[in-house]
Amino acid sequence: MTNTLNRRNFIAGASVATMVATLGARAQAATLEDPLVVTLVIPSPVADVGWGHALFEALETVKADYGDAMQVSVIENIFEGPDADRIMNKAVAEGTKVLVAGSFGYQNGAMQIARRNPDVTVLHASGFMVAPNFSPFAAQYSQGTYLMGMAAAALSKTGKLGSVSAFAIPELITSLNAFVLGAQRINPDIELSIVWLNSWFDPAKAQEATQALVAQNCDVIFSNAQDTPSVVAKSEELGVYSFNLNSSMKAYAPNTYLGCVLTDWSPFFRASIQAHLGGNFEGANAFLSVGDDVVKVVDWSADIPEDVMAQIMEVEAAIADGSFAPFTGPIIKADGTEGVAAGVTLTDAEVISLDWHVKGVTTPLPG
Repeated sequence: MTNTLNRRNFIAGASVATMVATLGARAQAATLEDPLVVTLVIPSPVADVGWGHALFEALETVKADYGDAMQVSVIENIFEGPDADRIMNKAVAEGTKVLVAGSFGYQNGAMQIARRNPDVTVLHASGFMVAPNFSPFAAQYSQGTYLMGMAAAALSKTGKLGSVSAFAIPELITSLNAFVLGAQRINPDIELSIVWLNSWFDPAKAQEATQALVAQNCDVIFSNAQDTPSVVAKSEELGVYSFNLNSSMKAYAPNTYLGCVLTDWSPFFRASIQAHLGGNFEGANAFLSVGDDVVKVVDWSADIPEDVMAQIMEVEAAIADGSFAPFTGPIIKADGTEGVAAGVTLTDAEVISLDWHVKGVTTPLPG
């Protein structure tokens, strides 16, 4: 049984509840008398697609290794700020031993929980803070969006791409930059316009932003960390291509879906939970990639020309084996200055902290 809670019924006193699966060998460190309690807190609904859904599906996959020795609760629609802090603290007070804090804005509160509760393992979505029992985790979406850029440039008739993006944080900035760099590999003159929503989940604004971008002649739209199929569905309605992150939304755009940069968090969650149970968890910044089997590009459009698709497959293989990285110079910034010198590849630490756009991005970063 899955227990999904929201702010109201959780604060009212709902306890952490169970998800039951088949007991696996890796659950031996937990017992029925002392089960491992895992809580996922997210800022949007679990729904059938998107960020929250991808996290939930990964935990569902991992719990197949466990039976009554593992209990999981999902608490959805939790705004970043004091409410999130109270709810995460309540979950820990009720027995949570692995807390999955599923939003960038939960970082400060989640870190305080980790410091006060050294026996609790905290896995935090993105961010930069690290502690012995606190690991931020993020996907190298840029590896997939670079490939999507190649496809987008091949199909774009206007040379103008668009993106409806959540927040101007490094994780999303890098996704956009790589998208443009991949597109410029096919068409050096490609441009990208961005609408920043400052929201992970706002279906109405996401639709309005999509319409605005199409009105500006953008004919491929990147739904960047929008935990709703609104961008994809509106793009289908308007007859332009679209793609998104985290989980497939092809059902919402059967005719104009370019593909999905999917994230499968189960390898990371499985390893983290095993380490927690074994008493050897060590906090680290997990920046997960195609090579980690976390980032996967799926549902490629059949409209992509065969020769471009062959190039995409070659580049994907090079990314997977480490012989190519999207952020390899020369790269010019949007302001015309040098971003990355020729032959230089940005380190993971540099990519994680990226705060500038590449040439071709026409929308300035928010002030």
